[in-house]
Amino acid sequence: MGRKDTWADSPQPDVHEYELPGGWRVLVGKTEDDNDILSTRVAEPQDWWFHVHALPGSHVILRARPGEEPDRETLKKAASIAAYHSKARNAGITPVSFTRACNVSKPRNAKPGTVQIRKEAILKVRPGLP
Repeated sequence: MGRKDTWADSPQPDVHEYELPGGWRVLVGKTEDDNDILSTRVAEPQDWWFHVHALPGSHVILRARPGEEPDRETLKKAASIAAYHSKARNAGITPVSFTRACNVSKPRNAKPGTVQIRKEAILKVRPGLP
């Protein structure tokens, strides 16, 4: 079963891409529509999903890797990217919600980029890029 990296069966989202130490890949939506596609069609169930807590910002996906779990430092780096791509970019310590992508869903008739999340945890990080 192949990954959806080509997103051939979905409209192509416009994303920022980052590589973290250890080869972990991070995808960041650029617009509400891109966030919508990224979170609801591109993200696979075991990927990690991040969004700055209680402020507007990009949806961020940390791609899962078969048989591996990201360490806390990798999760914090992905959270820092989410804080950077949000209204909290120039803030200090910022709370970022995260969960597995399987816990993210779009409410019926919601505007693009609007999602509901379950089983979230919070990381407090400084906004920044790798």
